Amino acid sequence: MEPTKGYIGLTDPDWYKFLAQQQRIDEVNFWQPRGGHPFRALQRGDLFFFKLHAPFKAIAGFGFFERFESMPAWLAWECFAEMNGAPDMETMIDQIVRIRGDDSPALRTGAFQIGCIMITAPFFFSEEEWILPPYDWAKTGIQKGKTYRLDVGEGRRIREECFARARQGDRYWNIERPENLAANGTARYGSPIAVRPRLGQGLFSLAVRDAYGNACAVTHEHSVPVLEAAHIKPYKLGGEHRVANGLLLRRDLHRLFDLGYVTVTPDYLFRVGNSLRDEFSNGKSYYGLDDSMIAIPEQDALRPSRELLDWHGQVMFRG
Repeated sequence: MEPTKGYIGLTDPDWYKFLAQQQRIDEVNFWQPRGGHPFRALQRGDLFFFKLHAPFKAIAGFGFFERFESMPAWLAWECFAEMNGAPDMETMIDQIVRIRGDDSPALRTGAFQIGCIMITAPFFFSEEEWILPPYDWAKTGIQKGKTYRLDVGEGRRIREECFARARQGDRYWNIERPENLAANGTARYGSPIAVRPRLGQGLFSLAVRDAYGNACAVTHEHSVPVLEAAHIKPYKLGGEHRVANGLLLRRDLHRLFDLGYVTVTPDYLFRVGNSLRDEFSNGKSYYGLDDSMIAIPEQDALRPSRELLDWHGQVMFRG
């Protein structure tokens, strides 16, 4: 079934301008400067439209709402990096501080909560493609956003114009079967799975953290700043951003896993190779973990793929 509800969110022009210049975007983080107000306007898969602040006041893109979470700004940067709409964390913090209207040395570390509206399959328009905002948008006062029905009126018009722009030309769009998204709003979705956006790196990282209960699969460490989502088969080698291709590991173990000094067997045993000791005459603290059973998610579909673990052991592990 197709989305019947959408949200038009007031969007910073600098955020839009930076992201519109990027190539092959799978996801973006539409952050809120403070984390105390949960976003409940949409369900997963509903449409989120980016409406620029004055003086532009146009709709400059859209995407599919995936989830909302309040998290430290540093973690948002670690997960989404430039997809936060800034070239580096310092610039992102500058943008947030400017909107918050407060500043302190403590804020510069990013150790404060922001709201994260996570959008998949974002599509940004060139200025020539901008869409007129809804006629009933408030001309005065403060309006951060508004929900619209997409099957009638202005909501339908905006949805149709957005889909028409996204489906024309050959620009990248993170939708597996964009032909199933009808520009005129008729029901051509088929199964919702057929058009579900693929996860990007940021949402992959958060999904892996959720699956493992924010604990290292090997050591059970719960300190969030030292935990990272590792790909079993690296993305650059054809691995996918899906939880079954992931492990939540302490940062040092992630590094060793990527370099092939440690692995996890298809039976979920953590193994430390002799090469760590042979090459560096060290590694004593890691050999105590050798041959231990890792923790795995309760849901079968989220557990590490035995096939991919076998691949890592055969191809990446130094032994």
